[in-house]
Amino acid sequence: MDEGVGRTALMVAAARAIEAGRPDALARDTYAEHFVRASSASADWPVHPDQVPGRDTDPLWGRLGRFFALRTRVFDDFLLDRAAAGTRQAVILGAGLDSRAYRLAWPPGCTVFEIDRAEVLAFKRTVLDRLGAVPSAERHPLAADLRHGWIERLIAAGFDPKRPTSWVAEGLIPYLPPAAERALIDTVVVNSAAGSALAYEVKHGAKPAAAADYPLHTVVRERIGVDLSALFDPEPRPDSAAGLTARGWATTTRTPFDFTRQYGRGPLPQTNDTLAANQWIFASAPSRG
Repeated sequence: MDEGVGRTALMVAAARAIEAGRPDALARDTYAEHFVRASSASADWPVHPDQVPGRDTDPLWGRLGRFFALRTRVFDDFLLDRAAAGTRQAVILGAGLDSRAYRLAWPPGCTVFEIDRAEVLAFKRTVLDRLGAVPSAERHPLAADLRHGWIERLIAAGFDPKRPTSWVAEGLIPYLPPAAERALIDTVVVNSAAGSALAYEVKHGAKPAAAADYPLHTVVRERIGVDLSALFDPEPRPDSAAGLTARGWATTTRTPFDFTRQYGRGPLPQTNDTLAANQWIFASAPSRG
């Protein structure tokens, strides 16, 4: 958990931990602090607003941290809204260190599948078991490579493609090569019954950049050793939202700033802003027959 995307998962966990200590928290993840403290890579990172010099004005744990909290809240609301409407099967693609299966108030009968790398899931299990955490939904963690071959393993773990599903890919797709993004979306479409929905994040509208091109990238690299520019795949991104629309899915594209205005807190646009390239896509499967 000390390198690459693993460290970004810890960064997001730290942001969630800090957010949980805010009086106006967008999302509360009481497990996030324990993930941060359990890794040698992040043991000295802040986990509470009082530990952040400058608090909300800090570019890393203030502005970027609030972005991660906002994203958490948006995808939380997506899953809970779908569950309230009757969807009882959720698949979290690239679950990272989020603990939605534990911290959300799932209605009875919900099943949550979490897919990620084996080492991420093992780290999460160790921390949660140490805390005696009990999931609020039936939880099925699944170690798999989301670039290929994962759907067969998901079905073997109990996933039913004939039932409506809520799919979430939070903070995953920008790291994938374009071909893998297309394959992932295609797999979701083929295995989605009527009533299914997908929420995911893409990064469009900005050229691949060196860390120096975005001040925020420089701050993250220098302070916690995460080179965001190197992690995002540099190839031109496919327009997967248009592809979903062409296949009959109802799609909506929103920006983080739309939700900042909706919730009344979160980041707003700045000059030379890497967050301006982020888009959140919400898509609903067509009825069949």
